[in-house]
Amino acid sequence: MLCGPCRLLRASVAPTAALAAALLSSLARCSLQEPKDQVASALSPYFGTKTRYEDVNPGLLSDPEAPQRDPELLEGSCTPVQLVALIRHGTRNQRRRLLARAVGALPSWVVPARRLQDMRQLALRLASLFPALFSRENYSRLRLITSSKHRCVDSGAAFLRGLWEHYHPGLSPPDVSDMECGPPSINDKLMRFFDHCKKFLTEVERNATALYHVEAFKTGPEMQSILKKVAAVLQVPVNNLNADLIQVAFFTCSFDLAIRGVKSPWCDIFDIDDAKVLEYLNDLKQYWKRGYGYTINSRSSCTLFQDIFQHLDKAVEEKQRSQPVSSPIVLQFGHAETLLPLLSLMGYFKDKEPLTAYNYEEQIHRKFRSGHIVPYASNLIFVLYHCENAKTPQEEFQVQILLNEKVLPLAHSQETVSLYEDLKNHYKDILQSCQTSEECELPKVNSTSDEL
Repeated sequence: MLCGPCRLLRASVAPTAALAAALLSSLARCSLQEPKDQVASALSPYFGTKTRYEDVNPGLLSDPEAPQRDPELLEGSCTPVQLVALIRHGTRNQRRRLLARAVGALPSWVVPARRLQDMRQLALRLASLFPALFSRENYSRLRLITSSKHRCVDSGAAFLRGLWEHYHPGLSPPDVSDMECGPPSINDKLMRFFDHCKKFLTEVERNATALYHVEAFKTGPEMQSILKKVAAVLQVPVNNLNADLIQVAFFTCSFDLAIRGVKSPWCDIFDIDDAKVLEYLNDLKQYWKRGYGYTINSRSSCTLFQDIFQHLDKAVEEKQRSQPVSSPIVLQFGHAETLLPLLSLMGYFKDKEPLTAYNYEEQIHRKFRSGHIVPYASNLIFVLYHCENAKTPQEEFQVQILLNEKVLPLAHSQETVSLYEDLKNHYKDILQSCQTSEECELPKVNSTSDEL
């Protein structure tokens, strides 16, 4: 029964701002209930970048210290010697920001404790999957880099606390600054490279026409159908609603589910067909702003990609000199906006045709589904192996890539493992020729003078 939304949004002449205020009021009331058992929703797979991690990996919740091991992970004579992980922060409460678009300044919301749980459990699972790497001896050599945003700093700290719990069961962790591995290093040029790329900022971020397909889809037939349906359910004129308010209601459903484990009344407004349309709207934004829509989206991440391989190169060199690997674990905490450009740079999840405002039906089975790629707490992991019984020097070092703890087949070959030198050779252009300073430089405008 839709008592909450209907009661608050029944006035037929309420302006858009009043509707948004009513939505905020409804949020405050509906979210006071305490979460009971973990709630699942048929809409969960369609929340885009606001998808819960467990909705992408439903088998991970039972016991973080006894995770399901991907059978494709290398075993036997190949031993992992380094792990470089790029990790999106845990669950984030974005309701305040979304509502502010329609109703102005809003009160602060409590930072979700769920974020800490996401990271703690990820730490426990990775430590169990790679016990040799996450040994007590390696803990002091762990490197942690993070974006300056609190959600990333908090996520990194929660990950370290999870490792402490793994090493010291039953003991309360010390302050992060007092841990053996030391405090995280903040590096926005690496983890928020998009903020430091003039070409991206000018041609995409601040370009009013860059998201043309997003705005066009908002007024297209698929979204208009949802507007009419929601207006009928809430008993308000359709002219009092817009696509942004529909998104607020949809994501309110996702936030209550992700953060509190409760089903918001707003979930009942939508069915799966609606959710698929709203997911596509979110994917359009990610595609054109962070993915394949514009070349600079991915090329701006070259520095981060090269940094990952610098760590791997150093580990290979140290092993070749029979030295211990100085940084066996490298953890980098960033954003969905950090991961998506990098995955696009690497050639993953590219569809034959671009996502546009006009090909929704043709893209139903698309590869580019942001919620299945970068949900909260998503992670892209490079595992470097040293293989003792290698027949050739080239076979001695091999690499696997994992996305959200599952082996990710290589984009160019669909193999689940690669010789390290072969992987470097495949990405030779990016590693050798992609210079961020040049990629991000704005085109020079030729100026002419009529003076004699």
